[in-house]
Amino acid sequence: MKHLTRTLAVATALVATVPQLCAGNITVKGSDTLVILAQKWAEIYMQKNPSVKIQVTGGGSGTGFAALQNQTTDLCDASRKIKAAEIASCIKAFGKRPTEYKVALDGLSVYVNGDNPVEVLTIDQLDQIFSGKVRNWKEVGGNDAPITLYSRENSSGTYEFFKEHVLKGKDFAASAQTMPGTAAVLQAVGKDKGGIGYGGAAYGAGAKHLKIKKDGSSPAVEPTEENVLKGVTKPEEGYPIWRFLFIYVNPALDKGEIGAYLNWIRGEEGQQVVKNVGYYPLPKSLRD
Repeated sequence: MKHLTRTLAVATALVATVPQLCAGNITVKGSDTLVILAQKWAEIYMQKNPSVKIQVTGGGSGTGFAALQNQTTDLCDASRKIKAAEIASCIKAFGKRPTEYKVALDGLSVYVNGDNPVEVLTIDQLDQIFSGKVRNWKEVGGNDAPITLYSRENSSGTYEFFKEHVLKGKDFAASAQTMPGTAAVLQAVGKDKGGIGYGGAAYGAGAKHLKIKKDGSSPAVEPTEENVLKGVTKPEEGYPIWRFLFIYVNPALDKGEIGAYLNWIRGEEGQQVVKNVGYYPLPKSLRD
């Protein structure tokens, strides 16, 4: 009995020294914008590496950061940059700032129903629409019809990015209907002739994206790969609502199979998957 007790004690001590999340069994959680891409990365990588199991779930960037802090995920997908408070929580939890990897580019698109005659809006018009100041399409060159707003939940990185870069930090109109993901936004807009919503460039099926003008005197720009890349290098010419998509990881786990997976994502094969899914690959200069 003493021997058994001693054996159990040793086994318990060994388990305690093993990281909670182990390479070879990778968990990914966070951005709903990234989830279709993350699932495709996982599917292809597991085909090439049958010994590796990758589990991908969404829930929003904020949910991913919470899981990273709680050490219940290996990788946090995010469609926005990590906040100072989230960095502080990670440092408190595991002693280090998370490592940030840029993994793709996205032209955050504004979607309307295919029957809507409006083709172009300025950033200021988007601000007025989503903050509730403009409530009828005729005020922005469309039909005499009420505007229905479709937004994302506040745990969404896309919601926070749009709020910061389009609404300049102001609140969305109280009438905005909160949707659980970009696919749900597109589905709603596709059925609602007065609808307008926003989301990642890879989710365009079922509605049409608008051309966006930085201001009244700027060109109207589509969220194409060429124009998003211009937004990085020539902001005055490029698509004005572009962003990076990120993966964050505890530096202690950023090695072995997890490190290999991240290298593959940012390499040629992984970046080809980005393009195939509908987002835009990182320029090679931004992969280091």
